Amino acid sequence: MSGNSIGGVRRAQLITTYGVGALIAVESNSYMIAGIDRWPDAMDGNENVVHEPRLQQQLRVSGFRLPPSSQYDGRGDVPVIRFPVFHSCPESGTLKEHWKWGNHRGTAKCKVHDRELVPSRFVVCCTNGHIDDFPYFRWVHAGSPPGSASEHEMTIESAGRSAALRDIVIACSCGKRVSMEGALSRGALKGIARCTGRRPWLGSDQNQECNEVPRGMQRGASGVWFSEVRSAISIPPWSEAIHKLIEKHWKALGKTRHLRDTIEDMDLARGKSFGIDEIMKAVEQRRRIEAGLEDYANADLKAEEYEALIRTTPETARDQDFVCVPAENLEMDPALAVAQTMRVKRLREVRVLEAFTRIEPPSPADDRKRLASLYREDERPDWLPAIEVIGEGVFLRLDQERLAEWESRPEVTERVAPLDRGYRQRFWDRGTEPDRVITPRLVLIHTLAHAIINEWSLDSGYPAAALRERLYTSNSMAGLLIYTATSDSAGSLGGIVAQVESGDLDGSIRRAIERVSWCSADPLCIETQTSGVDNLNRAACHACVLLPETSCEEYNTLLDRALLTGLHENNSVGFFSWRAAIPSTGD
Repeated sequence: MSGNSIGGVRRAQLITTYGVGALIAVESNSYMIAGIDRWPDAMDGNENVVHEPRLQQQLRVSGFRLPPSSQYDGRGDVPVIRFPVFHSCPESGTLKEHWKWGNHRGTAKCKVHDRELVPSRFVVCCTNGHIDDFPYFRWVHAGSPPGSASEHEMTIESAGRSAALRDIVIACSCGKRVSMEGALSRGALKGIARCTGRRPWLGSDQNQECNEVPRGMQRGASGVWFSEVRSAISIPPWSEAIHKLIEKHWKALGKTRHLRDTIEDMDLARGKSFGIDEIMKAVEQRRRIEAGLEDYANADLKAEEYEALIRTTPETARDQDFVCVPAENLEMDPALAVAQTMRVKRLREVRVLEAFTRIEPPSPADDRKRLASLYREDERPDWLPAIEVIGEGVFLRLDQERLAEWESRPEVTERVAPLDRGYRQRFWDRGTEPDRVITPRLVLIHTLAHAIINEWSLDSGYPAAALRERLYTSNSMAGLLIYTATSDSAGSLGGIVAQVESGDLDGSIRRAIERVSWCSADPLCIETQTSGVDNLNRAACHACVLLPETSCEEYNTLLDRALLTGLHENNSVGFFSWRAAIPSTGD
């Protein structure tokens, strides 16, 4: 943190949980993470640079950087600002801006009662990413306050009977008193306050014009900040040792006019399995990418990953980032329709914080203007914050012919039609066109991935939140990758690859399918017509297939376990409709 350090978070949290614009509680204080244009120069060291050329071109940056680490003895701390501005004294209940208490640095205290001040419990946000203090003054006076706020004094009182909002009362020195009941409901501030367009993480001079009606929220609510994270898996050639070598020395190699001489002077080929000519070829390829001569800006990154996952990439060097080999001596039950199983013994995923939203999580239907910026527009850096995850995984490809036959069944397309309609409606409501069609294949593979993650979390030693899915679905793709999603040592324990090496892969998949054939919320769950956000789920709830949000790339939508196991009245809806005739092999 800026100045004197006031607390600490893990690097990964600055991408997923406490990124730019997010609120973080440190002891009794509340702060907001400042924009990356204000992050310290200590991050400029080469050890903080992360490269993933395909993702760099799509996001139009020259590279990524790891969030600062405390190894810089405070020089590299992330700057923060105090937010919310309003604080109250727990003794007197007086409510006012923190600078009016005479505190500018350190812990804010009431000098009269010698008590630490309490940050405002409430803030207001809008769907354009703006945030401000709750308009207490206007709330008390129903949007028509007499005179200016400086002429009045406010207090916040708690009746103490319960934690309900109706027992929190805002009082003004003019005699007005109003409880907070209803203050956090949608539309509660209509006619009372309008969005101020504040972007305090960027500075006091970065307000925008905004006509939205703000919504009151508790400052610790999840809806105050949602990260927009983009990710890519490093695949050949970028995962190979030669590209890792030139990445390490890119400052010297990137723009030199005497490339061969520089490579020879640095003795980069010594002890390597490749020579100077190969290094030069790799550097030129990297230069073409950064110059935009090879079009990754519009490339389908997942299609490229899929092609890498279905091919064998053996281990040829210890520092290789991608090792993907076929499962050996593995006999899969044909009823499971698994056409290919690959052991991804090593993988590297780069996750980049691109922007964030408030109130509602990011959606493909969003206008890009809704995404809040991480930096001032006039000081746009050529990098974005990112983390890299090193782990392992298992890739499964389903039988395309079996899928095509199943997808052609009228009852299957009818089952998925409400999800496709709901998905399209989400776009239309926001004035945009749908980016894809929700197919039975997508919902099936997605639900299967959730079922397997839940099963493997019991068998592999990983919690479900440490596993992650990556879906590959299109007319030409039908696969899923389950891999470790943690940036610490838990990412390389070997528990996922062991699911294949144990020889019981088909047993674990069968148990996963059996487990979701029944839900403790049945028959309500299995008979649900639509559920979840924007009605984008059918038979799916927290008792059966929903996962921690960090594990799911679709925000726990587009799920239906009936497509796996079928319905009692129509078993042919399920891709694994044989399940009803086969006894369970697990608990």
